This record gives sequence, structure tokens and C-alpha cells, in this order.
Amino acid sequence: MSSTRALNDEEVFAEMKKMVAFIKQEALEKAREIKVKADEEFNIEKAKIVRQESIHIESVFERKTKQVEIEKTIAKSTLTNKSRLEILGERQNLINELFETAAGELIKVAKDESKYSAFLKDLILQGFFQLMEPKVTLRFREKDEKLIEKAVKGASAEYEKEFGYPVEVVHDTTYLPEGCAGGIILSCLDGRIKATNTLESRLELLKEQMLPQIRYSLFGASPNRKFYD
Repeated sequence: MSSTRALNDEEVFAEMKKMVAFIKQEALEKAREIKVKADEEFNIEKAKIVRQESIHIESVFERKTKQVEIEKTIAKSTLTNKSRLEILGERQNLINELFETAAGELIKVAKDESKYSAFLKDLILQGFFQLMEPKVTLRFREKDEKLIEKAVKGASAEYEKEFGYPVEVVHDTTYLPEGCAGGIILSCLDGRIKATNTLESRLELLKEQMLPQIRYSLFGASPNRKFYD
């Protein structure tokens, strides 16, 4: 029968020292394991946060870039529209000046008595055709009275030749104002129907009818126009 010998102090100390070393080694390995795992989790979380922030920064940058582009487009459109309106305004001013000049030249029409008399006859005849009435009242400038009498005879003769009956013409003693450049106003049925053929009204008619052609002559074709008659 074998017997176990008791350890002396040195042997106990040696055994304790081995146990401490073993425990310490275990602790170091566990600590390294925990550190590795912690570093791995930290790097994963760090990468996740960095990616989220990168996505956020990219989103903010993209949004701000789009906003800048929109603001640039709006600013460009505003400047373009402003320039277009200024050009249109200057063009309209030029057209207005053109017609103001033409209005100032109207007074010269009546200075050539021969041409003006023939012109009055045509205006009266046109009025007869417009009204198509057997009795017409004629209003004119007082100083044109003699020319009107001659023009009425010529117009009445042509109208009677065309329709087979004459037109009775009554002179309106309420003359056109002296500032009027010339021409006549015809009326019938107690003034309920009128045909205005003054030089000023003819210029206004020309302005309405010829404005597109005048614009084209002055400024050329509009780049925005797609269709032409």
C-alpha cells in the first residue's frame, strides 16, 4: 500500500506559481480574444457609421447640386425673359414711333388737291358700298366742301351705274374738327349705322391689318413662330 507524501513549502509554492501562470495565461488569451472581437465589432460599427454618413453626405450634396442647378435655370430663364421683354418693348416703341411719324405725314395727303380729290371719291364710293342705303349723310372738314361736292358726283355716278339707282347725299354741317387730317364719315338710318373713312381711321386700319408684315419687314421672322399662312 502506497502512501502520498505531503508537499513541502517549496513544492506548494511551485505548484501555486504554476497555477497562477496558467490562470494568467488563460486571462491573457481571453483578454486577447475579447479585444479581437471588440476590435472586429468596432470596425464593423465604424464602417456602418461611415457608410451611413457617406450616403447622407452624398444625398445632401446631390440635393444641394440639384438646388443650385434649379436656381441657375431659374436665374437664366428670368434673365432671358427680362431681355426678351426689353427687346419687345424697344420694338413696340419703334413701331409706335413709326406710326406717330406716319400720323404726322397724313396732313400732307390733302395738300395735293388733285390726288386728294380722287382719294375722297374712292372713300365715298367705298362708304356707299358698305352702307348700301339710298340716303346717306356725309360729314367732312369744312375746308374740303368744294372737293367733297366734286367727289360725291363721281362716286354717285359710279354707284348708280353699278346698282341702277342713285344715292341721296346729305351734308352734315357738324364738320370734322380742323385737326383732322382729312377724309369723311358716312352714316345712315339717323346715324345708327356709320362708316368711318377719315385718314386717321385708315391709318388705324392699316396698323391692325399690316402690323404682322410691318414687324416682319422691320425685325425679320420670329424664331418662335412655327407656322406661316
